[in-house]
Amino acid sequence: MAQMEEFGEELADFVRRVTELKAARSVPTDELPAVLDAALFELDHAVRKLWPWYEQLSTEPAGSGGRGAAADRQEQQLLRAVFQRIPLPVALVDRESVVRRLNFAATHFTGVRAGYATGRPLTGLLAHADRAAFRSQVAAVARGEGDRGLTVHLQQDARHPVRATLTGLRPGNEPRTSVLVVLQPDDPVDADAGAERGQSRRAARVPDLTETSRHQALMDLMDLMTRELLGAPADDPAEPLRRAAHVLHGRFSDWVVADAGAARLSRTCVLGADDDAVRDIAAQDPATAPLIVEATRGGGPTLLVRPEDSTSLGLDASGAQVLVRADVTSLLCVPLVPSPGEPVQGILTLFRSAGRLAFSMAEAQALDVMSRHIALAMQRCR
Repeated sequence: MAQMEEFGEELADFVRRVTELKAARSVPTDELPAVLDAALFELDHAVRKLWPWYEQLSTEPAGSGGRGAAADRQEQQLLRAVFQRIPLPVALVDRESVVRRLNFAATHFTGVRAGYATGRPLTGLLAHADRAAFRSQVAAVARGEGDRGLTVHLQQDARHPVRATLTGLRPGNEPRTSVLVVLQPDDPVDADAGAERGQSRRAARVPDLTETSRHQALMDLMDLMTRELLGAPADDPAEPLRRAAHVLHGRFSDWVVADAGAARLSRTCVLGADDDAVRDIAAQDPATAPLIVEATRGGGPTLLVRPEDSTSLGLDASGAQVLVRADVTSLLCVPLVPSPGEPVQGILTLFRSAGRLAFSMAEAQALDVMSRHIALAMQRCR
Protein backbone atom coordinates (compact mmCIF):
# COMPACT_ATOMS: atom_id res chain seq x y z
CA MET A 1 0.00 0.00 0.00
CA ALA A 2 2.85 2.36 0.86
CA GLN A 3 4.58 1.64 -2.46
CA MET A 4 1.32 2.23 -4.31
CA GLU A 5 0.98 5.64 -2.65
CA GLU A 6 4.60 6.47 -3.44
CA PHE A 7 4.07 5.48 -7.09
CA GLY A 8 0.96 7.67 -7.25
CA GLU A 9 2.89 10.63 -5.85
CA GLU A 10 5.74 10.04 -8.30
CA LEU A 11 3.32 9.86 -11.22
CA ALA A 12 1.56 13.06 -10.13
CA ASP A 13 4.94 14.82 -9.87
CA PHE A 14 5.83 13.60 -13.37
CA VAL A 15 2.58 14.95 -14.82
CA ARG A 16 3.13 18.31 -13.09
CA ARG A 17 6.67 18.62 -14.45
CA VAL A 18 5.52 17.77 -17.97
CA THR A 19 2.89 20.53 -17.70
CA GLU A 20 5.61 23.00 -16.68
CA LEU A 21 7.77 21.93 -19.62
CA LYS A 22 4.85 22.56 -21.99
CA ALA A 23 4.44 26.05 -20.56
CA ALA A 24 8.19 26.68 -20.98
CA ARG A 25 7.95 26.51 -24.78
CA SER A 26 7.60 30.30 -24.91
CA VAL A 27 11.11 30.98 -23.53
CA PRO A 28 13.62 32.65 -25.91
CA THR A 29 15.11 30.40 -28.59
CA ASP A 30 18.62 30.45 -27.15
CA GLU A 31 17.29 29.08 -23.85
CA LEU A 32 15.27 26.21 -25.37
CA PRO A 33 18.12 23.61 -25.26
CA ALA A 34 17.91 23.42 -21.46
CA VAL A 35 14.15 22.86 -21.72
CA LEU A 36 14.68 20.19 -24.39
CA ASP A 37 17.25 18.39 -22.22
CA ALA A 38 14.78 18.39 -19.33
CA ALA A 39 12.05 16.97 -21.59
CA LEU A 40 14.36 14.16 -22.72
CA PHE A 41 15.20 13.35 -19.09
CA GLU A 42 11.48 13.11 -18.31
CA LEU A 43 10.83 10.80 -21.28
CA ASP A 44 13.73 8.60 -20.22
CA HIS A 45 12.34 8.51 -16.67
CA ALA A 46 8.91 7.42 -17.93
CA VAL A 47 10.32 4.61 -20.08
CA ARG A 48 13.00 3.28 -17.75
CA LYS A 49 11.53 3.90 -14.30
CA LEU A 50 7.78 4.53 -14.19
CA TRP A 51 6.69 1.72 -16.50
CA PRO A 52 8.84 -1.05 -14.89
CA TRP A 53 7.77 0.21 -11.47
CA TYR A 54 4.15 -0.07 -12.55
CA GLU A 55 4.70 -3.64 -13.78
CA GLN A 56 6.51 -4.81 -10.63
CA LEU A 57 4.59 -2.78 -8.07
CA SER A 58 3.35 -5.74 -6.07
CA THR A 59 6.60 -7.73 -5.88
CA GLU A 60 8.79 -6.17 -3.17
CA PRO A 61 7.61 -5.47 0.38
CA ALA A 62 9.09 -2.45 2.09
CA GLY A 63 11.87 -3.17 4.56
CA SER A 64 12.90 -1.24 7.59
CA GLY A 65 15.94 -0.74 9.74
CA GLY A 66 17.13 1.56 12.46
CA ARG A 67 19.90 2.79 14.67
CA GLY A 68 20.09 4.02 18.18
CA ALA A 69 17.98 7.10 18.74
CA ALA A 70 20.66 8.82 20.82
CA ALA A 71 23.35 8.25 18.19
CA ASP A 72 20.99 9.54 15.51
CA ARG A 73 20.32 12.73 17.44
CA GLN A 74 24.02 13.41 17.98
CA GLU A 75 24.84 12.79 14.35
CA GLN A 76 21.99 15.01 13.16
CA GLN A 77 23.12 17.85 15.43
CA LEU A 78 26.65 17.56 14.05
CA LEU A 79 25.40 17.51 10.46
CA ARG A 80 23.21 20.57 11.06
CA ALA A 81 26.18 22.49 12.45
CA VAL A 82 28.40 21.47 9.51
CA PHE A 83 25.64 22.37 7.05
CA GLN A 84 25.20 25.86 8.48
CA ARG A 85 28.93 26.63 8.73
CA ILE A 86 30.14 25.22 5.42
CA PRO A 87 31.60 28.19 3.44
CA LEU A 88 29.65 27.42 0.26
CA PRO A 89 26.06 28.44 -0.58
CA VAL A 90 24.09 25.24 0.05
CA ALA A 91 20.36 24.50 0.11
CA LEU A 92 18.56 21.29 1.06
CA VAL A 93 15.41 20.77 -1.01
CA ASP A 94 12.85 18.01 -1.47
CA ARG A 95 12.02 16.37 -4.78
CA GLU A 96 9.64 19.21 -5.62
CA SER A 97 12.42 21.80 -5.12
CA VAL A 98 10.86 23.13 -1.90
CA VAL A 99 13.54 24.50 0.44
CA ARG A 100 13.98 22.61 3.71
CA ARG A 101 17.16 24.35 4.84
CA LEU A 102 19.33 27.21 3.62
CA ASN A 103 22.76 27.75 5.14
CA PHE A 104 24.36 31.07 6.08
CA ALA A 105 26.46 31.31 2.91
CA ALA A 106 23.38 30.73 0.75
CA THR A 107 21.47 33.55 2.45
CA HIS A 108 24.35 35.92 1.65
CA PHE A 109 24.65 34.64 -1.93
CA THR A 110 20.95 34.86 -2.79
CA GLY A 111 20.01 37.80 -0.58
CA VAL A 112 17.06 35.84 0.86
CA ARG A 113 16.65 35.05 4.55
CA ALA A 114 16.49 31.37 5.48
CA GLY A 115 13.21 31.87 7.34
CA TYR A 116 11.58 33.29 4.21
CA ALA A 117 12.97 30.66 1.84
CA THR A 118 12.08 27.62 3.97
CA GLY A 119 8.86 26.03 2.75
CA ARG A 120 8.97 27.86 -0.59
CA PRO A 121 10.26 26.50 -3.92
CA LEU A 122 13.90 27.33 -4.61
CA THR A 123 12.85 27.95 -8.20
CA GLY A 124 11.23 31.18 -7.02
CA LEU A 125 14.76 32.63 -6.80
CA LEU A 126 15.61 31.63 -10.38
CA ALA A 127 14.87 33.23 -13.73
CA HIS A 128 11.65 31.90 -15.28
CA ALA A 129 13.49 30.24 -18.19
CA ASP A 130 15.54 28.08 -15.79
CA ARG A 131 12.76 26.87 -13.51
CA ALA A 132 11.37 23.91 -15.46
CA ALA A 133 14.82 22.47 -16.19
CA PHE A 134 15.90 22.90 -12.56
CA ARG A 135 12.76 21.15 -11.25
CA SER A 136 13.27 18.26 -13.64
CA GLN A 137 16.91 17.78 -12.66
CA VAL A 138 16.10 17.95 -8.94
CA ALA A 139 13.40 15.31 -9.40
CA ALA A 140 15.84 13.06 -11.29
CA VAL A 141 18.42 13.29 -8.49
CA ALA A 142 15.73 12.59 -5.87
CA ARG A 143 14.78 9.44 -7.81
CA GLY A 144 18.34 8.16 -7.46
CA GLU A 145 19.41 8.73 -11.07
CA GLY A 146 22.77 10.23 -10.13
CA ASP A 147 24.20 13.65 -9.42
CA ARG A 148 23.52 16.48 -11.83
CA GLY A 149 24.77 19.97 -12.60
CA LEU A 150 23.30 22.82 -14.60
CA THR A 151 23.73 26.54 -15.14
CA VAL A 152 20.96 28.81 -13.86
CA HIS A 153 20.44 32.52 -13.23
CA LEU A 154 19.23 34.19 -10.06
CA GLN A 155 16.23 36.35 -10.87
CA GLN A 156 17.64 39.33 -8.97
CA ASP A 157 20.96 39.16 -10.86
CA ALA A 158 20.29 37.42 -14.16
CA ARG A 159 23.42 38.84 -15.83
CA HIS A 160 25.72 36.46 -13.96
CA PRO A 161 25.28 32.68 -14.49
CA VAL A 162 25.32 30.41 -11.45
CA ARG A 163 26.40 26.77 -11.45
CA ALA A 164 24.02 24.56 -9.48
CA THR A 165 25.40 21.15 -8.44
CA LEU A 166 22.79 18.63 -7.28
CA THR A 167 23.42 15.50 -5.25
CA GLY A 168 21.07 13.07 -3.52
CA LEU A 169 21.01 12.81 0.27
CA ARG A 170 18.87 10.83 2.70
CA PRO A 171 18.94 12.57 6.11
CA GLY A 172 18.64 10.30 9.14
CA ASN A 173 15.92 7.68 8.90
CA GLU A 174 13.76 9.60 6.44
CA PRO A 175 12.16 7.39 3.80
CA ARG A 176 12.70 9.80 0.89
CA THR A 177 15.81 11.21 -0.72
CA SER A 178 16.40 14.94 -0.44
CA VAL A 179 18.62 16.94 -2.78
CA LEU A 180 21.62 19.01 -1.74
CA VAL A 181 22.05 22.06 -4.00
CA VAL A 182 25.39 23.86 -4.11
CA LEU A 183 25.35 27.28 -5.80
CA GLN A 184 28.52 28.88 -7.16
CA PRO A 185 29.36 31.50 -9.80
CA ASP A 186 29.67 29.72 -13.16
CA ASP A 187 33.04 31.40 -13.78
CA PRO A 188 35.51 30.24 -11.08
CA VAL A 189 37.52 33.44 -11.54
CA ASP A 190 34.40 35.37 -10.60
CA ALA A 191 33.80 33.49 -7.33
CA ASP A 192 34.98 36.30 -5.08
CA ALA A 193 33.00 38.83 -7.08
CA GLY A 194 29.96 36.58 -6.79
CA ALA A 195 30.25 36.53 -3.01
CA GLU A 196 30.57 40.31 -2.99
CA ARG A 197 27.49 40.61 -5.19
CA GLY A 198 25.57 38.40 -2.78
CA GLN A 199 26.62 40.57 0.13
CA SER A 200 25.75 43.76 -1.74
CA ARG A 201 22.31 42.39 -2.65
CA ARG A 202 21.73 41.50 0.98
CA ALA A 203 22.87 44.97 2.06
CA ALA A 204 20.64 46.54 -0.59
CA ARG A 205 17.65 44.83 0.99
CA VAL A 206 18.30 46.63 4.26
CA PRO A 207 16.94 50.16 3.74
CA ASP A 208 19.27 52.96 4.73
CA LEU A 209 16.37 55.45 5.04
CA THR A 210 14.20 55.90 8.06
CA GLU A 211 10.53 54.96 8.10
CA THR A 212 9.72 58.66 8.00
CA SER A 213 11.73 59.16 4.81
CA ARG A 214 10.07 56.20 3.10
CA HIS A 215 6.68 57.44 4.13
CA GLN A 216 7.54 60.90 2.81
CA ALA A 217 8.57 59.45 -0.56
CA LEU A 218 5.17 57.76 -0.87
CA MET A 219 3.43 60.98 0.15
CA ASP A 220 5.34 62.88 -2.57
CA LEU A 221 4.22 60.29 -5.11
CA MET A 222 0.59 60.58 -3.98
CA ASP A 223 0.83 64.39 -4.15
CA LEU A 224 2.12 64.24 -7.73
CA MET A 225 -0.62 61.76 -8.62
CA THR A 226 -3.32 64.06 -7.19
CA ARG A 227 -2.04 67.06 -9.17
CA GLU A 228 -2.01 65.06 -12.41
CA LEU A 229 -5.54 63.75 -11.85
CA LEU A 230 -6.91 67.21 -11.02
CA GLY A 231 -5.38 68.59 -14.21
CA ALA A 232 -6.89 65.92 -16.48
CA PRO A 233 -9.50 67.12 -19.01
CA ALA A 234 -13.09 66.21 -18.19
CA ASP A 235 -14.05 64.93 -21.65
CA ASP A 236 -11.88 61.78 -21.83
CA PRO A 237 -12.44 59.02 -19.20
CA ALA A 238 -9.20 57.26 -20.21
CA GLU A 239 -6.97 60.34 -19.76
CA PRO A 240 -6.76 60.11 -15.93
CA LEU A 241 -5.65 56.49 -16.29
CA ARG A 242 -2.96 57.40 -18.83
CA ARG A 243 -1.69 60.22 -16.61
CA ALA A 244 -1.59 57.92 -13.60
CA ALA A 245 0.41 55.34 -15.57
CA HIS A 246 3.05 57.94 -16.50
CA VAL A 247 3.33 59.08 -12.87
CA LEU A 248 3.90 55.51 -11.64
CA HIS A 249 6.26 54.41 -14.40
CA GLY A 250 9.91 54.70 -13.37
CA ARG A 251 9.24 56.33 -10.01
CA PHE A 252 7.28 53.41 -8.58
CA SER A 253 7.51 50.48 -11.00
CA ASP A 254 9.43 49.30 -14.05
CA TRP A 255 6.27 48.39 -15.98
CA VAL A 256 2.74 49.77 -15.92
CA VAL A 257 -0.19 48.05 -17.66
CA ALA A 258 -3.43 50.05 -17.59
CA ASP A 259 -6.79 48.56 -18.63
CA ALA A 260 -9.98 50.62 -18.71
CA GLY A 261 -13.60 49.49 -18.61
CA ALA A 262 -15.92 47.44 -16.46
CA ALA A 263 -17.78 44.61 -18.19
CA ARG A 264 -15.29 44.66 -21.09
CA LEU A 265 -11.72 45.77 -20.41
CA SER A 266 -9.63 47.48 -23.07
CA ARG A 267 -5.88 48.00 -22.88
CA THR A 268 -5.30 51.74 -22.57
CA CYS A 269 -1.59 52.11 -21.87
CA VAL A 270 1.54 49.98 -21.47
CA LEU A 271 4.82 51.50 -20.29
CA GLY A 272 8.00 49.47 -19.95
CA ALA A 273 11.68 49.14 -20.79
CA ASP A 274 11.55 47.07 -23.99
CA ASP A 275 9.74 48.61 -26.98
CA ASP A 276 9.03 45.25 -28.65
CA ALA A 277 7.68 43.77 -25.42
CA VAL A 278 5.61 46.91 -24.79
CA ARG A 279 4.03 46.56 -28.23
CA ASP A 280 3.25 42.86 -27.76
CA ILE A 281 1.81 43.31 -24.26
CA ALA A 282 -0.26 46.28 -25.45
CA ALA A 283 -1.82 44.03 -28.11
CA GLN A 284 -2.90 41.43 -25.53
CA ASP A 285 -6.58 41.04 -24.71
CA PRO A 286 -6.91 41.69 -20.93
CA ALA A 287 -9.59 38.98 -20.78
CA THR A 288 -6.88 36.36 -21.42
CA ALA A 289 -4.94 37.34 -18.27
CA PRO A 290 -6.32 35.25 -15.34
CA LEU A 291 -5.02 37.59 -12.63
CA ILE A 292 -6.61 40.65 -14.24
CA VAL A 293 -9.92 38.84 -14.74
CA GLU A 294 -9.86 37.75 -11.09
CA ALA A 295 -9.20 41.34 -9.96
CA THR A 296 -12.12 42.56 -12.08
CA ARG A 297 -14.52 40.05 -10.55
CA GLY A 298 -13.24 40.09 -6.98
CA GLY A 299 -12.45 43.76 -6.67
CA GLY A 300 -9.41 43.19 -4.42
CA PRO A 301 -5.74 44.12 -4.88
CA THR A 302 -3.09 41.41 -5.36
CA LEU A 303 0.57 41.58 -4.31
CA LEU A 304 2.86 38.79 -5.56
CA VAL A 305 6.59 38.46 -4.89
CA ARG A 306 8.51 36.07 -7.18
CA PRO A 307 5.29 34.71 -8.69
CA GLU A 308 5.48 30.96 -9.28
CA ASP A 309 2.71 30.68 -11.88
CA SER A 310 4.25 32.19 -15.00
CA THR A 311 0.89 32.01 -16.82
CA SER A 312 -1.02 34.20 -14.33
CA LEU A 313 -0.91 37.19 -16.70
CA GLY A 314 -1.45 35.16 -19.86
CA LEU A 315 0.42 35.39 -23.16
CA ASP A 316 1.32 38.50 -25.13
CA ALA A 317 0.78 38.95 -28.88
CA SER A 318 3.99 37.03 -29.67
CA GLY A 319 2.85 34.00 -27.65
CA ALA A 320 5.34 34.57 -24.81
CA GLN A 321 4.29 34.52 -21.17
CA VAL A 322 3.97 38.12 -19.97
CA LEU A 323 5.68 37.45 -16.63
CA VAL A 324 8.65 35.85 -18.39
CA ARG A 325 8.85 38.49 -21.13
CA ALA A 326 8.92 41.35 -18.60
CA ASP A 327 11.23 39.46 -16.18
CA VAL A 328 8.81 40.12 -13.33
CA THR A 329 10.10 39.69 -9.77
CA SER A 330 7.10 41.28 -8.02
CA LEU A 331 3.77 42.69 -9.13
CA LEU A 332 0.76 44.63 -7.93
CA CYS A 333 -2.63 44.20 -9.58
CA VAL A 334 -5.18 46.72 -8.31
CA PRO A 335 -8.80 47.26 -9.43
CA LEU A 336 -9.93 50.87 -9.84
CA VAL A 337 -13.05 51.18 -7.68
CA PRO A 338 -14.35 54.62 -6.54
CA SER A 339 -15.83 53.17 -3.35
CA PRO A 340 -16.82 49.71 -2.05
CA GLY A 341 -19.77 48.21 -3.90
CA GLU A 342 -19.37 50.33 -7.03
CA PRO A 343 -18.38 48.83 -10.40
CA VAL A 344 -14.74 48.50 -11.40
CA GLN A 345 -13.54 51.33 -13.67
CA GLY A 346 -10.38 49.54 -14.76
CA ILE A 347 -7.28 47.63 -13.62
CA LEU A 348 -3.73 48.82 -12.93
CA THR A 349 -1.00 46.18 -13.04
CA LEU A 350 2.53 47.15 -12.01
CA PHE A 351 5.72 45.07 -12.42
CA ARG A 352 9.15 45.32 -10.91
CA SER A 353 12.00 43.49 -12.60
CA ALA A 354 15.34 42.05 -11.49
CA GLY A 355 17.63 44.43 -9.63
CA ARG A 356 14.85 46.31 -7.86
CA LEU A 357 13.37 45.64 -4.42
CA ALA A 358 10.00 43.90 -4.36
CA PHE A 359 6.84 45.85 -3.62
CA SER A 360 6.20 46.23 0.10
CA MET A 361 2.90 46.12 1.96
CA ALA A 362 3.18 49.88 2.60
CA GLU A 363 3.58 50.52 -1.13
CA ALA A 364 0.63 48.25 -1.89
CA GLN A 365 -1.50 50.22 0.57
CA ALA A 366 -0.42 53.53 -1.00
CA LEU A 367 -1.34 52.27 -4.47
CA ASP A 368 -4.71 51.11 -3.16
CA VAL A 369 -5.41 54.67 -1.98
CA MET A 370 -4.26 56.13 -5.31
CA SER A 371 -6.42 53.63 -7.21
CA ARG A 372 -9.55 55.07 -5.59
CA HIS A 373 -8.50 58.59 -6.59
CA ILE A 374 -7.90 57.42 -10.17
CA ALA A 375 -11.31 55.71 -10.26
CA LEU A 376 -13.03 58.87 -9.01
CA ALA A 377 -11.29 60.94 -11.69
CA MET A 378 -12.37 58.47 -14.39
CA GLN A 379 -15.93 58.47 -13.06
CA ARG A 380 -16.00 62.30 -13.14
CA CYS A 381 -15.12 62.27 -16.84
CA ARG A 382 -17.99 60.00 -17.88
